[in-house]
Amino acid sequence: MKTDIIPTTPESEIVNFRIFNFPRELVFRAWSAPNHLKNWWGPKGFTNTFHEFDFRVGGKWSFIMHGPDKGNYKNECEFIQIDSPSLIAWKRHSKPIFQVVATFEEVPDMKTKLVFKMLFDTPEECNKLKPFVVDKNEAKYSVGLTAQKINFK
Repeated sequence: MKTDIIPTTPESEIVNFRIFNFPRELVFRAWSAPNHLKNWWGPKGFTNTFHEFDFRVGGKWSFIMHGPDKGNYKNECEFIQIDSPSLIAWKRHSKPIFQVVATFEEVPDMKTKLVFKMLFDTPEECNKLKPFVVDKNEAKYSVGLTAQKINFK
């Protein structure tokens, strides 16, 4: 079982970032606890059914994203690197195949900079998804992770 993060070039990555008005530990918890993550993961209007969320290196994350109009999108993933509270990486076993590396960086005023990278084996594979996911990723992080969606208490 290969658990390395694949080496890439900028041409084979899709990168989004956002600053959150929450401390890094809370943002990390929103990404690492399934009872929080299922409430906001996915583009606007999507909901999730989590079947398995074993948050450890080698652990599985199995879920279905339900589209707002139609469609159910099966996701089978495996966590390949976890460094609390600064990094979560996983690889997808369902198509399309890619890895995700999410880094959490402390910034002034108790805020967190999240960098979300989708890593592909080739620029061609990246370019197949780039027209669809860049805007959806931006929407996911701009409306998804809010205090109203996640009960941090």
